[in-house]
Amino acid sequence: MTLSPHVFDASADNFNRLVLENSHKGPVLVHFWTPKAGPCFILMPRLVKLAAEYGGKFLLVMLNADELPELARRFSVNSVPTVKFFWRGEVAHTIHGADPDSSFREVLDRFIAGDAHRAHALGVAAWQSGKIEQARMLLANAAMAEPDNLAIPRDLAKLLWSQGDSEQALKLLDSLPPEARQAPELAHLYAHLNLAETARQAPALEAIDAQLAQQPGDLDAHYQRAAVLLANDDFETAMHALLFITRTDRSYRHDIGRTSLLALFDLLGSTHPLTRQFRQALSESLH
Repeated sequence: MTLSPHVFDASADNFNRLVLENSHKGPVLVHFWTPKAGPCFILMPRLVKLAAEYGGKFLLVMLNADELPELARRFSVNSVPTVKFFWRGEVAHTIHGADPDSSFREVLDRFIAGDAHRAHALGVAAWQSGKIEQARMLLANAAMAEPDNLAIPRDLAKLLWSQGDSEQALKLLDSLPPEARQAPELAHLYAHLNLAETARQAPALEAIDAQLAQQPGDLDAHYQRAAVLLANDDFETAMHALLFITRTDRSYRHDIGRTSLLALFDLLGSTHPLTRQFRQALSESLH
């Protein structure tokens, strides 16, 4: 099939690569046909025209069911023409017969427009089922396709962190614009990850205290102290350290003292005594 650069003929050898592998990049339509069925020849040029019209947003593959009966049986094709829409290695939709072009456009537009959303959902599902590498690929692709959807980098950062790749998780969030890191979808996660990673890399508490004895205004040391205290479940003392940072310099690490406190309020809950105490203290410090 040479009528379009987006149209190919299937064979037993190329099916997995042509259809299944490519369906991880975008929708692939497989037209199951035979030379004996007249409606196939009515539908075929219409599909080729659609492939040209969409200009590579989907791949069209022609599969002669007479020549490849095993593939037809594998995908439960009992009549032709049948068009199956492959997405992420699976059949996601089927149209039986020579439906009008509008039917194909409706399904194609749904797949193409929802590409990032679907990749996001599939990535989360893959993560939940333990398919970590597949989940990372899907979420990374979705993040590139829909950069304004902050839920995608949020979930990818959570995945990276859960797999012990804290450095990459923070690099991912640090690569976002400052206003994105401050958005509700990310702010608390960013604060938690920074505190946890700081605690992991920080020296012992005794060494931090010794540093503060020499330089009481060292905000890096105060932040390290807060992180280590939180790792040791000493929330109250840690929150005092974060409040000190907030009162001293709101610009320190993009106001990380305040955003860390807000993340802890969310973690503890609005009715927790520490939340009430430090929310009031924070409010007073900001006015």
